[in-house]
Amino acid sequence: MPCLIGCLWLSLPRLVLLLTWLFTDAIANAYETKVWPFLGFFFLPVTTLAYAFVHTKGRELDGAGWIVMIIAVLVDFGVLGFGRRRRRQPPPPAAPGGGAGQGGGMGGGMGRVIDVEARRIG
Repeated sequence: MPCLIGCLWLSLPRLVLLLTWLFTDAIANAYETKVWPFLGFFFLPVTTLAYAFVHTKGRELDGAGWIVMIIAVLVDFGVLGFGRRRRRQPPPPAAPGGGAGQGGGMGGGMGRVIDVEARRIG
């Protein structure tokens, strides 16, 4: 189920971009060639939509347009890099004194870590 949600989240900006291209003239008015929207569909879909939005409103890249574009780029990079960064984080350290009495019974100790250390004696 989480994989399905992740796939839908990643494909949603592309779906919006495709529907915008099919049913409006915003993409055609914002871009002179079809190369940039095509590349934007695969690499930076939110940024491509934001650029078309800024040009549809009749604005050039002025103060508000730049803010919209910067936020769109951050969203694109955040969506693309979040999973990788999350997997690389080490697990949180165990709380000191995390004995058997803190979990509340069998299997109830969420986040409990048991360290076993083997030593050779003799």
